[in-house]
Amino acid sequence: MSGKSPRRSASTGRVGVWLVVAAAFQWALLGPVARVAFAEGVAPLTVAFWRASIAALLFAAHATVTRADALRAGDRASAMALGVVAVAGLYVAYFKSVQLGGAALSAILLYSAPVWVAIGTYLVFRERVRPREAAALLFTLGGVVLVALFPATGNADLQATPAAVAWGLGSGVAYAAYFLLGRSLFGKNAPARVMSWALATGAVVLAPFVQWGAFTWRAWAAIAFLASVATYGAYLSNANGLRLIGPSRASTIATLEPVLAVIAAYFLWGEQLSSVGIVGAVAVIGGVVLAARER
Repeated sequence: MSGKSPRRSASTGRVGVWLVVAAAFQWALLGPVARVAFAEGVAPLTVAFWRASIAALLFAAHATVTRADALRAGDRASAMALGVVAVAGLYVAYFKSVQLGGAALSAILLYSAPVWVAIGTYLVFRERVRPREAAALLFTLGGVVLVALFPATGNADLQATPAAVAWGLGSGVAYAAYFLLGRSLFGKNAPARVMSWALATGAVVLAPFVQWGAFTWRAWAAIAFLASVATYGAYLSNANGLRLIGPSRASTIATLEPVLAVIAAYFLWGEQLSSVGIVGAVAVIGGVVLAARER
């Protein structure tokens, strides 16, 4: 007999669901809050540096307090590679996309990542792409095209230029690299150790491009939020939710993230997608749901 009662199991499942929803909401605020720092004159590379630096310290402190085992010596190079591609590369690409095209557009393009993961697992690990995953790829790519061609953002300063779309898709590819490179790292090491190494490496890579100077309190508040809530807090919420309800269910629930990001961008900055763009956004999310259900 199982040691868990049905009532306790259901309660645990509800907690797991709400933790994943909380993580999606925290990540959804990345773009809208980053725009606060941009509006205060802080460049995307500088925001990315401080986000990575502060979050690295938080994860290092977490690993110390929880007495996590040190990162395996043989995995340190991989953790540093994760920092170069999936921290420095991802942060720069995403924040540049937000700066040029807005938070709503960027969130949709970022969320093409699960499809790039499917492609990457085939190319790197030779895992067969199933029919449903192929359909998910078509849905997502079609949605990206619609969002890029018919954005109709409510802010005249933000347009879906080729550069904005390219940075957005680049963030999706870099985000996919996080899952591909972290596939073995997180299985063999304490996640907090991996994240502290990766984030510290990303900060070192970004340091030469930082614009040093005094920031306003609003800029610092936005940066602190990005590092503590939308990075450290979101990761912990997602990791604990994943432990309680499993990856398939968690990845499906996580499709709330771009929806919440579009809503937040609308209320905070007046950004909005066109009718065709909304259809594209639905297609992207539908493709991700298909990919998640297949897993």
